Amino acid sequence: MKSVACLAVIFATWMNSVSAGEVAVVKATAFNNGNGTYRFTVTLRHADDGWKHYADNWEVLTVQGTVLGKRVLLHPHINEQPFTRSIRSVRIPQGIKEVVIRGHDKIHKNGGKELKLKLPGR
Repeated sequence: MKSVACLAVIFATWMNSVSAGEVAVVKATAFNNGNGTYRFTVTLRHADDGWKHYADNWEVLTVQGTVLGKRVLLHPHINEQPFTRSIRSVRIPQGIKEVVIRGHDKIHKNGGKELKLKLPGR
């Protein structure tokens, strides 16, 4: 009977840690800095539930999947949902007219709702 109770506790702990789900990219904007770089401002939603499961970064990628920029998030945003953060200077190669914004969390890694964004001035 002890082993069943122990398994129930382990399962409940695991379910609590995955209940936050994947990161959703809610909104993104790009600003052309005029020197081949762009500033990106991105709003994410994720039910952060502590240090073991929170949205820990987001990336700017080509539509083919090449990472162009990454914004690392250093702490959970439990009481700040959705939340918005920026990257000031991401170099975008000539010819790229749109990018993908992708979120990442500590448990599910890459996943959740991504967003395609057309680049202004391209």
